[in-house]
Parts: sequence; structure tokens; C-alpha cells
Amino acid sequence: MKPRVAIITEIVAPYRLPVFNCLARSTNIELHVIFLSETDPSLREWRIYSDEIEFSYEVLRNWRRRLGAYNFLVNWGLQQHLERISPDVVICGGYSYLASWQAARWCSRHRVPLALWSESTAHDDRNEYAMVEFLKRLFLRNCQAFVVPGRSAFDYLQSLGIPEEAIVTAPNAVDNDFYRQHALMARTNASHYRAHYQLPQRFFLYSGRLTKSKGVFDALDAYAALAASVRSEVGLVFAGNGQAKRHLQERAKGIDPGHVQFAGFVQREDLPAYYALAEMLIFPTYSDPWGLVVNEAMASGLPIISTSVAGCAADLVENGRNGFVVSAGAVDELASGMDLLTRNREMRSRFAAHSQQKISSYSPAACAQGLATAGELLAGKLTYA
Repeated sequence: MKPRVAIITEIVAPYRLPVFNCLARSTNIELHVIFLSETDPSLREWRIYSDEIEFSYEVLRNWRRRLGAYNFLVNWGLQQHLERISPDVVICGGYSYLASWQAARWCSRHRVPLALWSESTAHDDRNEYAMVEFLKRLFLRNCQAFVVPGRSAFDYLQSLGIPEEAIVTAPNAVDNDFYRQHALMARTNASHYRAHYQLPQRFFLYSGRLTKSKGVFDALDAYAALAASVRSEVGLVFAGNGQAKRHLQERAKGIDPGHVQFAGFVQREDLPAYYALAEMLIFPTYSDPWGLVVNEAMASGLPIISTSVAGCAADLVENGRNGFVVSAGAVDELASGMDLLTRNREMRSRFAAHSQQKISSYSPAACAQGLATAGELLAGKLTYA
């Protein structure tokens, strides 16, 4: 009999749907996904692609409020749903919501093993808060296994005393085929897509939320530091929304020559064209558990410049092969990488090819396999190595 695995996760994120679809098609487990909310409208403007869902799921009743930097999400009915599903294993995506603790309590009462699916790294800016650290360590005691997306999260759990044999890697993934195919289509019809999205002939691309913690002001400062001859030929496009947008726009007015464009939030179906027509993706974050925009850009065939604190950097960005890894806050390093890549077409082409080759192993199927392994391990199908 296949073990029943319940995954509890925050929202119906488009990048998770291909993973859960792959997992549902697995012959090894019976999957049920519990979403705490459809979306978080204060942070994300993703569409809900419910027509693509091929797995058993439900969205809990919820109440959400954002007060400053704090996000409050309260749910009803989780324990009743768990009673009805009667899972053999529960995999909980995070520990910061009340529902996570309710799940841990339910698992403890019913002697159901619990796994934490965690992306936290040593560079997470929340680690500096003593209460957050205390609650995190307390939650870890409830878990019998742990799922991580890559090396940075793996190393962080080990630093907290979690044994290696209790950690399973499920590499973070997007639908690589979707981005690769749509990027190829955009490159094949570049003039049409460039006109449709009103994009510059050449441009650096930042994709993500426009907040200070994402390093967006560093991206702008690095662009301003480039030679006037480079800025005359290559623009900078910000794809995303956020609190820093208005301030960025004001500062961008002072860059001359140059062209800084704010595209607003870009939905999944439009993103591949932005990646396809860009020179490179710049990801200057100060704190990011992973950074799935890097997966998307690599699948679309782009070189990457990322800070070392990005959770994905240790796994995805090979310095000098498919991009450059720079220090967070080092505008000079960021500008130097941008300048070198934009002046060297052969290097961009070589880096782009290596990006697509490397990201192929970070697929929804690979992520699903990691989750299935964790479920099987806790259900007693596998033993610790």
C-alpha cells in the first residue's frame, strides 16, 4: 500500500505546480497538498493556474494581514482536514505560520512522522532575531526528517545539529521546458517580442520584488557606474513591483546617458521573452533563501550575476562558467561583471549554454523525487544510509 503524504505549503505558487504534478504521478506515494492560502496579494501578483493542477488538494479558510515587515496568516480547519486525510507522513513547508505548529501538534498526538521542507540558510536576514531562532530550533525538535533545496540550506541545518542522514535534497525547480521553449520562440521572433513588450535593443535584467533587501539599489548604482558608452547602448530593465519602485524611479532619472525601464509585475507566460532578449540576469540580493528567478533565467539561456548570499548561488552559479558570484553590497564587483559580460558576446554565449546545460538536472521531476524519498523514508520504506 502506498504511503499517504500530506504536504502543507503556503500558496498556490505556479512554480510548485509542475513539481506536485510530477509527485502525484509517482507510483510510490499518494499525495495530498494543503494550501494555507491561494496567494499573498501584498507580495505576489501571480495568477492562480488552477486548470494545471493534477493532484489532490484543498485551500484552507484563512485570514491574512500584513503589518509593515510582518505577515500574519491564520487558518481554520487544518486539523479536521488531517483527520480526514489520515496521512502516514506530513511534510510542512516552513515553521513561521500558526498552521505549521498546529500540524506539528497533530503529528505528535497521532504519532505521524513530520518533515520540515526548509529553504533557510545562514544568510537569512531573519536569523538575527533571537525569538525567530528560538522558535525555529523548537520546531526542529518536532521533525524526524528535513527536505532542503540545495547545499546552503543543507549546510545550515547541519550547523543547527541536524544529522546528515536526516536531510533529503529536493532541488528547487521550475518548468525548464516551458522557459526554454518560450525563450527560443522569443529569440526566433525577437523584433516582434521586443516591440510588443517595448524593450530596449540590449538590456540588463533584474526580475523580482523591488525591495532594498533584494539589492535593487545596488543594481541601479552598478548600472550608473558603467561607462557612458556602455549605458548608451545597453539599458536596465526592472521586472517586478515593490516598495522601492518609486524611489528607484526617482534615482534613475539622474542617470544620463542610459535607459532604465520599469516593466511592473510580469506574469509567468510573459517572463521568457524578457529573459530571452536580455544580456544577462543580475541578482544582487542581500538575503534570499533560494531565488527561483535564477532557475528561470538559466532555463531561458542566460548568464547570471548573483551575490554569494543567494541560496541558489552555491548550486547554480559557477563563477566563470555560467556567470559570476559577487559579494552582497559590492557595487564595484557587480558593475565589473556587468561590464565584462556586456562587452564580450562570445563569453555571454558560452555562459548561456552552460546555464541551460546545468539547470537541466534541476527539474520538477528531480524535486518531486526528493520529496518522494523523504515521504518513503519517514513511512518506513527506506532506512537511513
